[in-house]
Amino acid sequence: MGQYTTHVFVCTSGDDCPVRGDVEAIVKYLRGEAVKAGLKDDVRVNKAGCFSQCGHGPMMVVYPENVWYAGVKESDLPEIFESHIKNGTPVRRLVYDPGVKGANKTQDAH
Repeated sequence: MGQYTTHVFVCTSGDDCPVRGDVEAIVKYLRGEAVKAGLKDDVRVNKAGCFSQCGHGPMMVVYPENVWYAGVKESDLPEIFESHIKNGTPVRRLVYDPGVKGANKTQDAH
């Protein structure tokens, strides 16, 4: 097993995710919740580059489960943190699964 039990990557760059939501606030919130929950040494939240899924953002992925979330809103974060990051149960209604591996950019992506 690696250094952390759970590793969260939040897309904070590229042309799409940063204009679809406050990605810096997502990172800040998740890091703060990890500290408050006493999980600072178990949960790592990282800023990440583009996931090549433009048009679906803001996006984040949680490992080791390899669960991707799309269209993440700040109002979704308490549920994602409590259910998935803290307790290991992904939030199914927010899971991103385009059914096609690799880049999945929409036509309306910035």
